Amino acid sequence: MLSCAKTYCRIVTLTLNPAVDVACTAPAVRPTHKIRTFDERLDAGGGGINVARVMRVLDEKSLALIATGGVTGRLVEELLDEAGVSWRSLPIMGRTRVSLNVYDRQTGLEYRFVPEGPLITADELSRFRNLLLDINSEWLIASGSLPPGVPADFYAGIAELATSRGQKFVLDTSGNALRSAVGRGIHLLKLSLSEFQFLVGREISDPIEQEQEARALVQSGAARLIAVSMGAAGAILATGTSVFRHPCVEVRTESAVGAGDSFLAALVTGLARQMALNDALAFGVAAGTASILRRGTAVVNRHEIDQLMSQSLFDEGRRSKT
Repeated sequence: MLSCAKTYCRIVTLTLNPAVDVACTAPAVRPTHKIRTFDERLDAGGGGINVARVMRVLDEKSLALIATGGVTGRLVEELLDEAGVSWRSLPIMGRTRVSLNVYDRQTGLEYRFVPEGPLITADELSRFRNLLLDINSEWLIASGSLPPGVPADFYAGIAELATSRGQKFVLDTSGNALRSAVGRGIHLLKLSLSEFQFLVGREISDPIEQEQEARALVQSGAARLIAVSMGAAGAILATGTSVFRHPCVEVRTESAVGAGDSFLAALVTGLARQMALNDALAFGVAAGTASILRRGTAVVNRHEIDQLMSQSLFDEGRRSKT
């Protein structure tokens, strides 16, 4: 399905390694036993796909570019249609992966089983790059892991390509793919706390140090903006001169799968709508928090996001007056 104009969509997401995400609940997870599950749910998953699905809830149009293969790839496309997400696919020879998230009701723990994904050939990768050139956008969001066959510097090349075309490139990835892309024209770099510490080279628990290091990364040319999501501790958004921090409203946790993608979706939506940086950050934190209220991958409710944002802004204003 492709509902944006054929050659333009304001926000485009890129997912090279999508998945069929299966979420379920088990009375208890025990080795060697046959584990009976219930409350099964299927979602189209993968970083960029999750971002696009949440943007759909936020009434923000986007186009998900995906690499899909086999019957599982067709299921991802079907699930995107059901979610009302516009997509354009590059067919690949390998089968799209299936991820499994199991909630253990006895312990309250969540187990996540994530395959590495299918091999993507050099020819398929070249055709995917051509697919990117076929779509014009203001924002290009690359999110998620790189499957086998894709070199670690792929996102670095896409960052340079996007910059040369006047696009605002957003990246959310990890490991060598992250390190290779830093400083290559990224507009917004979204990091988890562990990814942030990976780039800095050490653990940082002190909030003041976190803000100093985030600002220093921007000043070094790593990206124009850097957002760090920190789970229950909220998130920060750094420019070269300022750092904004927003707390997280305390809520019950049902599932953390896709919370970072939900945060990124609302943050970019806020930036694209020209919200003030601190308001866009608050929007992101509200969406990330809303996603942990529900089972499944990046499952959010717009009313809950609005409620959480209002509550967090109220609490923040109350603290600033004391």
